[in-house]
Amino acid sequence: MSFWLVMLAGGLVTFLTRLSFIAAEGRFAVPAWFRATLPFVPVATLTAIIAPALVRTGGRWDLSPGNAQLVAGVVAIAVAAWRRNVLLTIVVGFAAFLLLRLVSPP
Repeated sequence: MSFWLVMLAGGLVTFLTRLSFIAAEGRFAVPAWFRATLPFVPVATLTAIIAPALVRTGGRWDLSPGNAQLVAGVVAIAVAAWRRNVLLTIVVGFAAFLLLRLVSPP
């Protein structure tokens, strides 16, 4: 029962947070510096989620070339910077990870 209560509370908080921005639209002016920083929010959020998964494996820091997640992440970053294609980045990143795992299993 507590699981569903947490799910309901989380959904309600998310809904109310989003509703507050919709309801406040046009009622106040957002500073220009704030609007200028908004495009960086998704990149910063994804980096904060993904970076720890790349450098921490098995509950410890692993910055070695033997870390398949880190190497595949660097390959994906390089492809993203080179081609600017999300689908290609995902495919190449996963392919690099699978190849590295096949070549050197944990």
